[in-house]
Amino acid sequence: MSQGTTPWGPTPAGPTPAGTTPESERPTEFQEHEKILSPDFLSVAQITDLLMEDVDGVPEKLGTFLNFKNLETCLKDAILLDYYVSGFLWARGMDFSIIQYSKFMTLLAMLLQNLKTLHMSLEESIKWLGEVMAEIGPTHSQKSEDWNIFDVKQANAIIDYLKISLFQHYKLYEFMFYSAREEIVIGTEQVIEVVKSACGPFPNPLEEGISFDIHSTFIEPPTILDTEMKELDQEQGPEESQPETDTSNMDPLAGFNIEDVKSVLDQVTDDILIGIQTEINQKLQIQEEAFNARIEKLKKA
Repeated sequence: MSQGTTPWGPTPAGPTPAGTTPESERPTEFQEHEKILSPDFLSVAQITDLLMEDVDGVPEKLGTFLNFKNLETCLKDAILLDYYVSGFLWARGMDFSIIQYSKFMTLLAMLLQNLKTLHMSLEESIKWLGEVMAEIGPTHSQKSEDWNIFDVKQANAIIDYLKISLFQHYKLYEFMFYSAREEIVIGTEQVIEVVKSACGPFPNPLEEGISFDIHSTFIEPPTILDTEMKELDQEQGPEESQPETDTSNMDPLAGFNIEDVKSVLDQVTDDILIGIQTEINQKLQIQEEAFNARIEKLKKA
């Protein structure tokens, strides 16, 4: 790996802090090791706060740290948060130290960053991971054991975790970053014109929805004029009632209520259905006798 660039990106230049050895005088191996560890995806304070949360509190606090504000409406933000939360909870099970948490979470972030910005393929990401693990994992060429961030067991566990998480679903993450998603309309406003009733403020009730008695009693009560006319008839009494009208023009159903009409209709319907059923049975019997006669002829032949 060339000096001045690392898999994490270029190292920012700046003045040498007081009391430290200038970079040009440090061993090349130490300079490369320091650069590979310089960026942090999460700060030490943030990791400490996350370690104090339970399983349900980690997603909420991590979403705040990563500034995900549209988790309920943005599927992409929800997927990314799930990616980082799963990684952090897995690292908690590995009992990492703070510095190991920091470098592991940075590793997860850089893998997605390479996919998003550099369009790295799966093969390129695996090769890049190998180079990084050679820097932050155990190597035989390093002179000090203090430089090792992860031991052999931890490094192998990290690689196995990335195989079943990011690498196994690499095509899905590529689709998330590169494919445009159609906007789904989940609601729309429509103006509907309702036909006004000619006889009152409400339309007539549907036969299958509510009975006319309930509608006329509770939904559309009689108008004020009808009520006043009924009260006037009661005050006049039978002697002052209006003269009899011609019975030839009266409604033949005036003296019946709805239950009487239903009863008559049910009786008429039953009579008609009984006649039709009798006729059908007779025709079926004739056809059955004809078929039996044909079968007998076929048996004799």
